[in-house]
Order: sequence, then C-alpha cells, then structure tokens
Amino acid sequence: MIDSGTEWTDPNDPCDHFKCVSGVITRSRIKCYTPCGNPLTTRPGQCCPVCLGCQLNGQQVTGEATLSEDPCVKCTCDGRKLTCTKKSCPVLQCPITKQYRLPGECCARCKDRLEEMKMDQKRCFMGKAAHFHGKSFVADQCATCECRNGTSFCQKDTCPVLECAVEDQIKGPADCCPSCPETIELRSTCSVGGNIYENGETWTLNACASCECRNGEIRCSKIQCTKQKCKPNESLVTPKGECCPKCIETPGVCTVFGDPHYRTFDGHFYSFQGSCKYQLTADCVDHSFSLRVTNDARSTKSSSWTKTVTLKMGNLKVNLGQKMRVKINGSKVDPPYRIDGVLEVYKSEEETEVVVSTEVGIKLTWDGNNFIQVEVPTVYKNKLCGLCGNYNNVFRDDLISRNGANMSNSVWKFAQSWAVGGEKACTRPKKKDIAAKNTHCKQKKSAAVCNMLTSPIFASCNSLLNPGNYFKACKIDMCECPNKQCYCDSLAAYAHECKRQGIRSLNWRWDTNCYPNATNALFAAHHHHHREHQQQHQRLPAAVRQQKQKGHDLPPSLKNSIEKQLPRHRKKQHRPKPNVDPGSRRPPPPLYS
Repeated sequence: MIDSGTEWTDPNDPCDHFKCVSGVITRSRIKCYTPCGNPLTTRPGQCCPVCLGCQLNGQQVTGEATLSEDPCVKCTCDGRKLTCTKKSCPVLQCPITKQYRLPGECCARCKDRLEEMKMDQKRCFMGKAAHFHGKSFVADQCATCECRNGTSFCQKDTCPVLECAVEDQIKGPADCCPSCPETIELRSTCSVGGNIYENGETWTLNACASCECRNGEIRCSKIQCTKQKCKPNESLVTPKGECCPKCIETPGVCTVFGDPHYRTFDGHFYSFQGSCKYQLTADCVDHSFSLRVTNDARSTKSSSWTKTVTLKMGNLKVNLGQKMRVKINGSKVDPPYRIDGVLEVYKSEEETEVVVSTEVGIKLTWDGNNFIQVEVPTVYKNKLCGLCGNYNNVFRDDLISRNGANMSNSVWKFAQSWAVGGEKACTRPKKKDIAAKNTHCKQKKSAAVCNMLTSPIFASCNSLLNPGNYFKACKIDMCECPNKQCYCDSLAAYAHECKRQGIRSLNWRWDTNCYPNATNALFAAHHHHHREHQQQHQRLPAAVRQQKQKGHDLPPSLKNSIEKQLPRHRKKQHRPKPNVDPGSRRPPPPLYS
C-alpha cells in the first residue's frame, strides 16, 4: 500500500519519476533545464546537470526558485550548486470541472476531498467513469492509463521547458503541451516599462523576482519560499529587503494576575500568595533595570494581589498604582506622556490598561488592579532573575532562588528569597508558609463561573490556547474572594493572552459581567442601560424597528398603540425614610453567590 502524495524515482534510472495521488500512480520522464553554459558532468544517480553558482536570470537563489514563464520548472540550490528540473503533473482522479489551479502554481488540484469508496478492487474510477481491471483508457491529452486491481497506472508525457513568455505560448484544444511561435526576427534588446536592456543584462523586480534579457526575450525567475514552522516563542517575520519570511524569536513575556499567579518568561505557571514586596525581574548581569511589585493581602488570611509596580532604569523611576495611576520620579503624570528617547506612557486601545514602553524594549502593561504583563527583548536572554524566571527557554529551571539554588520543590522558599524591603513591606507576616489554596473549597457554586473559560465565549481561542492553567487559577481565586468577582482576573488574563496570539474578536466582558476595574461603576451602569434599551427595542414590531433604524418618526396613533403593548412601570411613591442605625445596614448582595 502506497500513501497518497508519495513520489519516487527508479533506482536504475533517476529520470524515471513516479507519484501516487488518490489511487492513481503517474509515471513520467523528468525534463532538465540548464541555465548555465558550462554545467558540471552528470554523476551516477543524477538525472540533470548541475551549474556552479546559484544564479538564475539575475536572481540569487538560496533555496528554491521557479521560472515565471514555466512554474513547473523547479530550481534548487544546494550549497553553490544549482539544479533545475521539470516534472509532469500527476493525473487526478476528479473530473476536469472539479479541478483548479492557484496562481503561480504548476499543478492543478481537486476542489472536493475525495471520499473513500468501498470497491471490489477490480474497478478504477477516473473522472465520472469506472474502468474494469485490465482495461486501458485515456485520462487526458497527455496521459494513457491502465486499471490494475483498483489502481490506475498512468504514463504521462512531460512538456518541454519553453523559452518564450506565457502570453506568447500557443496550445490547441487537442494539444498535450503548449509551444512557442516561430521566431521571425532576432532582437538584441528588451524593452520593459520604457527601459531598454541589452542581451545578458539583468534587473530586479522586487526582493523575490528578477529578470534577464536573453535574445530579445525577457526571462524572469521567482524565489519559492518554503513553509516555515515556528516554535511557540517565535513568529514569522519577513526581514526588510528579503523575500522569504523567517522564524524570529519574539520578546519574552511574563504575566502576573489574580491571587498572584505567575507565568514566567519561559512559560512556567505557579501560584504564590505572599503579601510583601518582591523582585519581579531584573537585569542581574549588567544591572540596567529592575522591576519590583508590592502585594496586598486585602484583609484576607491567605490571599494577596499585586498592588503596585515599580520600574527602575538608571535615574528613572516609574510607579504604577491602583486605578492606573502613574508616577515618574515621584510626580504624577496622565497618559499620554512621553520622554523623548526614554519612554512613552499611554492607555490601551480599550482604555482598560496603561502601557509603559521604553526605548530599550522593556514594555509594561498594567490594568490598575492586579494584572501586570512584562515584555523584554531577546537581548536579555540568560540575564534576568526574579519571580519571572531566568529567561533561557527552559521552564524547568525557572524557580532559581537568589542564592542560585533550584527551588522547584518549594515555590514558597523560591519566592521569599526574592522578597525586598523587610517586614515593613508586608501586610501579613511573611514567615508563614502559605501554599496554593485547595481548589476543592466549599464555594462550588461560585467556582462554577470558571467554566466560562471553556464555554463558547472563548471558543475561538480554546483551539489555539489551552485554558487549563487559567481554569485552575480561577478556582483558587474563588476560594477566598472578597467580592465574588475574582474569576474575572483569570478571564481577563486568558483574554489578554488570546489577543497576544492574534485572536481579536472576543467580546467576553459583556457575556461574563466582568467590567474593567478602573471604571467599574460607570461601565456597569452603561452596560445595564444598553441591555435594557436592546430588550425594549426587541419588543417592538419588526416594521416599527425598521422605521426607527431608518430614523423615521412614528405617527401619533401608531405610537400610542405600541405604548399600550409595552409593560408599564409603577411610579415610585416617596415615603419618609425611617431612622436606621448605619452600622446595622447589610452590605449589598454579591453578583455571584
């Protein structure tokens, strides 16, 4: 059994080529194209001659390239040796009406995926016809086939490499291959866009293509970029002036959220509920910057949240506080704010976060409540230390203490080694070892809101990013939550990472009742008014809704009849307020209980 897509050559004849596609084996002869005048002698096992130097119509080939007038010619550079071959396209099982060819590609494809059919292994299907075992048939103008035990064996002619432009090629309805017209006159120059080029002269079209004037004909070549599969910490980027994209390592990202949960630069997740001041990360080699966070217990027994963030770079000190307050060297500033050649402070597109972007590439994103994301360029690899790890692409050694010991077996000891400021910087005694809280706490009803991470709200992201760590963090946060909305911290962190991965269509705040922390009351009131208006609008008859959307006013008689259909609200009766002791009042009920 041969898998579809497999191709091979005859060991005794390297120019005899075979390819299997969906039950059809196509046999053809490889044609050679030699772009140089003095090729190297063909060695045993080689089909086509080799040219020294990887130049093709003025283009320096580094991987693969094709000819613009014949995309089926494939030239490959191996070191300093260039080989150009042309293979015949495989015979397809689907009808011609179901075939298509992408621009710039050599061979056609089938539009529909072929369904597996249960056959008696004695018939071959080609197009809309079925052929019995031993029968020969014609597949197209270039191929004849024979059915053998359910497999079509086809012999196909390979068309020669043409020297004329595609628009000048001629092919009749019954012809197998196109051909070039007979040359009437030999020209010594080529004219392109008002420019005249002599024979042998080359010019560049763009980073991917160049041309050469050859006997008055314009011959062009185009580099074929191979598909790149980047690592999780890389992104596909096309460098300026180059044709093909490359996998470039992306900046390191460390995230802190909720009852602090940490995702290090190397992707290690852990939770730590210390309530002191800590070194989040710093340049421990050149000492160019340091970043510290202060955690606040918020009157809880075992929880804490990031309260402030402090960045130090030389003589510059940036403080990020609650409600997105920003101070630079002790003075409060309002975004947008800029110090030329040093940093820029601005708010995010949704205005839910404040961003500090420095000229050296360090970038902080702070939501004014507990979420902080640190982004550093790759020049800091193997230079960092602190709660965000050492940034060396190895997550197993991220929990390195201040004295250099690997504390993977004790998150508490690792994190406390990076504490700064002494006992006065703590809101709860730091001597007590607080492990990550038990996720099987009694508040099962409240913890159920964490299931929204795996709901259709985040469906577009779940296939790209596993929400497992954020789900665990959410359950921990809901065990000792002062306001019953701590699940929003994990949802916000997950949504932020989804956006960083390119998923930008999430409208999760409306569906989860999670409002931006900095403008909670205002946002909630607007959300309630917006939903109420939508519901009232939906009660109107369809014709009326269309008129209102078009901006037309309604006739008084119609307006009165509609108002009678809408629910009436009782007028409030103002009664004298009783004297109540303020201390006896109950707090407002939580959103989720």
